[in-house]
Amino acid sequence: MNEKFEITLTVNDGIGVLEWAGQTDQATLDRAVSLAADDALIGREVDRLEVQIPADDQMAMRALHRARFRREGCRRNAVRRPDGGWQHVFIYARLAIDQVYGPDGFSGVMNTVLPTHRLIGHVLFRDQAGRILLVETTYKDDWELPGGVVEPNETPRAGAEREVLEELGIGVRLAQPLVVDWMPPYLGWDDAVEFIFDGGVLDQATIDQMELPETEIRAFRWVFEDEMDDHIFSLSSRRLHRLLAGPTTIYTEDGRELP
Repeated sequence: MNEKFEITLTVNDGIGVLEWAGQTDQATLDRAVSLAADDALIGREVDRLEVQIPADDQMAMRALHRARFRREGCRRNAVRRPDGGWQHVFIYARLAIDQVYGPDGFSGVMNTVLPTHRLIGHVLFRDQAGRILLVETTYKDDWELPGGVVEPNETPRAGAEREVLEELGIGVRLAQPLVVDWMPPYLGWDDAVEFIFDGGVLDQATIDQMELPETEIRAFRWVFEDEMDDHIFSLSSRRLHRLLAGPTTIYTEDGRELP
């Protein structure tokens, strides 16, 4: 079986492309990929080594993980399956500067292949009349609380504070969240985890300092609780009604408390 297996390396301007064809066993593939990677990145001083594999090729995936290749993306419906359907393709690469050995090398690979979730930080602000502050965005119909997606390596609290400064033009210091909610897929987004922080009651002087950003936000909207359902998504409605009924730190899923 092994005599039919062949692995090839093509190098162009410091970038190598690794490919193989034929049938072999897992151990042979593991060794071949590892040796070819070391030969390219160390022996031939290649800076970057790329591999593309069908997304369902578990043997190739294991060999690449063991050789410390990192997944960089997915080409959707990029190759035909034998049955005529389409198959995604995973893009892997290993750089000459990558940490390969020790726990950091393993973690670096796993960090690129394990599931990731978006984190979102929103803030519940009220005015002295008891109204809730919502923002009307330019890219969707429903309104939402001020805030947004947390950046990589940013805490949810810091992300919410940054988003408030960007969207409202005011600086705030937040404390404990009122709710941590798992959000199901929505509007083309995958699922996410959202933190809603209590921004307290804004006085009129602070409200007067609020400024619309140049993009994304069309208007600020102050609404009473009985007015908000006409403008917000059902998930947001469930959460806000629960919070306004008695704010305590809770964990929910899809805006619903656990039984």
